[in-house]
Amino acid sequence: MDNNKIISALCYVSLLFAPFLLPLIVYLVINNNEVKYHAKRAFISHLIPVVIGMLLGIFGIFGIFSVTSTEIMNGFVISLFIFMAIYFLITIILLIWNLIQAVRVLKA
Repeated sequence: MDNNKIISALCYVSLLFAPFLLPLIVYLVINNNEVKYHAKRAFISHLIPVVIGMLLGIFGIFGIFSVTSTEIMNGFVISLFIFMAIYFLITIILLIWNLIQAVRVLKA
């Protein structure tokens, strides 16, 4: 099996053990264009949950400190749980997508 395919697939699977760190290192170190392409795609797909999680955290912190009444707080907590459910759904979908991409790279 070709080393470039293994490295490309490893970039996708690294979501499980070194998210966005391994694809970034591979993108900066490897000179093969195909491996760089897969490393860039993996990096972006690993970065999406991080950015959404940070936005969710900022939204939660600002919301907790800015809400004054109990009725508004109840609505805020419900909306925060809905956003968290959407976040986890997006994360699961991206995990499955990355695993499918790794298998496709190895089969090609």
